[in-house]
Amino acid sequence: MDFQKQSQTDESLQALSEIAQVINTIQEIDPLLEKVLEIAMETLAAERGFVLLKSAKASLGFEVKSSRNFSDNQLGDLTRISTSVVHEVLANGEPLLLFEAQKDPKYREQESIVLQKIQSIACVPLRIKHRQIGVIYLDSLTKRSLFTRENMPFLTTFANLAAIAIENAQFYQRLRDENRRLRTEVQRIHGFDEIIGQSPKMRQVFDTMSRVLDSDASVLIEGESGTGKELVARAIHFNGYRKDKPFMAFFCGSLPESLLESELFGHKKGAFTGAVTDKRGLFEAADDGTFFLDEIGDLSPQIQTKLLRVLQGGEVKRVGENQIRKVDVRIISATNKVLLELVKQGSFREDLYYRLNTINIQLPSLRERQSDIHILAHHFLDKFTAQKNQHIRGFDKRAIECLKRYAWPGNVRELENTVERAVVMTKGEWITPEDLQLPQDSTELVQTGLTLEEFEKRLVQKTLEENTGNISETARGLGVSRRWLHYKIKEWQLPTK
Repeated sequence: MDFQKQSQTDESLQALSEIAQVINTIQEIDPLLEKVLEIAMETLAAERGFVLLKSAKASLGFEVKSSRNFSDNQLGDLTRISTSVVHEVLANGEPLLLFEAQKDPKYREQESIVLQKIQSIACVPLRIKHRQIGVIYLDSLTKRSLFTRENMPFLTTFANLAAIAIENAQFYQRLRDENRRLRTEVQRIHGFDEIIGQSPKMRQVFDTMSRVLDSDASVLIEGESGTGKELVARAIHFNGYRKDKPFMAFFCGSLPESLLESELFGHKKGAFTGAVTDKRGLFEAADDGTFFLDEIGDLSPQIQTKLLRVLQGGEVKRVGENQIRKVDVRIISATNKVLLELVKQGSFREDLYYRLNTINIQLPSLRERQSDIHILAHHFLDKFTAQKNQHIRGFDKRAIECLKRYAWPGNVRELENTVERAVVMTKGEWITPEDLQLPQDSTELVQTGLTLEEFEKRLVQKTLEENTGNISETARGLGVSRRWLHYKIKEWQLPTK
C-alpha cells in the first residue's frame, strides 16, 4: 500500500473513531448533524455538502437539516441541487459515486450538474436496518475524480454509524419533548413539588388545589395528623398570586386563650400585665398574604368570634384597643378533628364553620393511599442519603413489604422519620426490615369500633410506655412534633416522665 492510500486509510479510521465518539457525546439533533457533515466533508475533502432527513412535513418528503457552502437560494429550491442523484439513492438505498459528473452519460444532462458545473458527487443513504431515514450528499465543483471506489467502505460504514447517532438523537429528542409535555401536564394538574403522590385520592387533592390557587376563597383542610396539611397550605400560597406576600402559620392549640388572642390580634400598651409596648398581631403581619391556622377546632368561642370578623370584613381589633384595623388576608385552616361534629356539639360556631369551609380539602391518610407508600419511601431515601452523603441502593423486598403492611398512624410524617432512622442505622447497601425498626405487630392497636381519636390516644399511650414516658423519643417514634404531643398528653391527661 503506497503512502497516499495509507494516509487515506488512517484518515478514514480517524473519522470513524470521531463519529463513534459523537454517538456517545452529542444528543441534540442539530449539533449532531453539523458534526456528521463536518467529519464527512473534511475526511473526503468535499467542497459542499448537506444532510437530508425524511420529513412528513416537507412537500418533497425530505428536507435539508444541515448544509455547508450552499446558498440560501440553492437550499430553498431543491431543484437546483442534484436531486436526481438524491432521489435515486433514496429510492434504491444504495450509495452513488460520480467520478466525473460532467461526462457521466446518465447524469451529464441534469440541469443542476450543468448549471453548477459539478465535477464529483458522493451520496450515501442513512439507513437503520431496512428503513431509509435520509442521505448525506457531498460534491466538488473544482476537482474531478475526487471521490473514488476506495472511499466506498468508509462512506458506507460512516453513514451507518451516523444513522445510528441520528436515530438516537431523535429518540432522545422525543423523550425530552414527552418529558416536557408530562411535566407541563403535571404542573397544570398540580405543580406542587413538595407534595408527593400519584394515588387517585391525591390526584383529587391536587386538582382542588390547582383550582383555588388564584382565588381568595377560604380553604379548610381536614385530615389526620402527619398527612401534610401545612404543606398543602404552603403550596396553595406559594403557587398563587399572593406568593410574594407573607405566609404566616400558627398552631391554635399552643397557647392559653389570653396569650392566643394577643398573638393573633395584637395588643395595646398597658392592656394587661407585661404589655409594655403596642404590638401588632399575626393577622396584621400577614396583611396581603395568607394566614394558616392549624388545629382550628381548638379555638375558644371568644377567639372564634374575633376570627369571624376577620373573615367577614377583614377587621381586627387589638386587645385593649377600640380602633378597627383593616387587613386583607386569605385564611387557610386545618384540623384533624371532624369540625362539623364540633358544630353539632355546640363547641364551634356554625357561621364560622361555613366561612372557613368555602373550599374543603380532605387529605387522605397514608393507609388510604397505599400505592404512594413506596414512592414516598424512595423520595425520603433520596433526600436523606443526599443529606448524609451515604450510598444506599434502596429497600430490599422484605422492607418494602413491611412498609406496605404497617398501619402508619403517624402518616407521612412517621414514614419520613422511619426512613431517616433507617438511613442512619443501616450498615449495608439495602435497607432491611431490621433497619426500619417498625413494631413487629401493629395490629393489636387496630380494633373495630375505635374512633380515630381513641386509636390515636391508644397509640400515643403505648409509645409513651415503650419509651418510659420520654417525650422526645415518643415524638420521634410517632413522627409527630413535641408541641403536638405535649398538647395531646395534656388533653388526655397521660402520664409522662
